[in-house]
Amino acid sequence: MKKIILLATVFGLAAAINASADGAKDIWTAQCAKCHGADGKGQTKIGQKLGIRDFTDPKVQDSIKDDAAFKALREGLKNSDGKTLMKPFDALSDDQIKALVAYVRTLKK
Repeated sequence: MKKIILLATVFGLAAAINASADGAKDIWTAQCAKCHGADGKGQTKIGQKLGIRDFTDPKVQDSIKDDAAFKALREGLKNSDGKTLMKPFDALSDDQIKALVAYVRTLKK
């Protein structure tokens, strides 16, 4: 009986993680891809204008810490002149932002 409960828990957790990843991809497509590109390379008109970094580049990925990415999504980003580069994603829950950060990690080549 304990094995069945353990297996059910493991499968439930795996399903929740997969659903979270699918949700993050949907958020990326709806809210991030217009600037960052569907592939994360930032080769959109807006991305090129803003100098968005290529999230497929391992060096770029290594330079971004998860807590800094979370903060950028939660609070937005501004340049040194105070101009908004990225609006905050204040409509997203903390769990959605964490899933989005994890999704960005999957873009690394």
